[in-house]
Amino acid sequence: MKTELVYTGKTKNVYSLENGNYLLKFKDDCTGKDGVFDPGENSVGLTIEDVGDVNLRMSIYYFEKINAAGIYTHYVSANLNDTTMEVRPAKAFGKGLEVICRYKAVGSFYRRYSDYIEEGADLPAYVETTFKNDAKGDPLVTKDGLVDLGVMTASQYDDLKAMTQQITKIIADDLKEKGLDLYDIKFEFGYDKEGKVMLIDEIASGNMRVYKDGKYIDPMTLSKLFFAK
Repeated sequence: MKTELVYTGKTKNVYSLENGNYLLKFKDDCTGKDGVFDPGENSVGLTIEDVGDVNLRMSIYYFEKINAAGIYTHYVSANLNDTTMEVRPAKAFGKGLEVICRYKAVGSFYRRYSDYIEEGADLPAYVETTFKNDAKGDPLVTKDGLVDLGVMTASQYDDLKAMTQQITKIIADDLKEKGLDLYDIKFEFGYDKEGKVMLIDEIASGNMRVYKDGKYIDPMTLSKLFFAK
């Protein structure tokens, strides 16, 4: 099938397909700084052999589980031979929105609210949204803010929140079976031409904070543990 490059990203390239869908090509480039992998960084800092393959494998694994649960995603199919994933077209909310679901009070959540909660305390699948804006430090935005700014409707937000909690439970339960504890995870959502909310982008180790026996597992180690035979 004929493809046309439409966007060159930090860790993926995007191609248009003749059938109206898109093709994501996963790369071995990683975000980081001074040669050290850091999923929170905003620029490519290093290349790690086969990281694109591992990220695609984990994405396939979870997208198939999520689709099977009847939750709407952009995932159609994937080809591990050329490290690509075919996805449905989706429009981003605003200029890009990240959605975080938290099971534990760690990281930026704890830094913000340490006057009110102990570090590592349980959270009830707490959902927060941030605008993707490096210069402004990815500012938090509330449901009212998203609606009043015209980024999404109130019903789209309600769907997004419910889907986030459902998807996070699927992933957390699966990781628990592998002896791993999910503390928080970051997603991206978009919507189709009818305005229906869908999960987009990827589901990879760099987007989640996972612990084993109370110790943090870095994303590269997590990927190896995840696929260990």
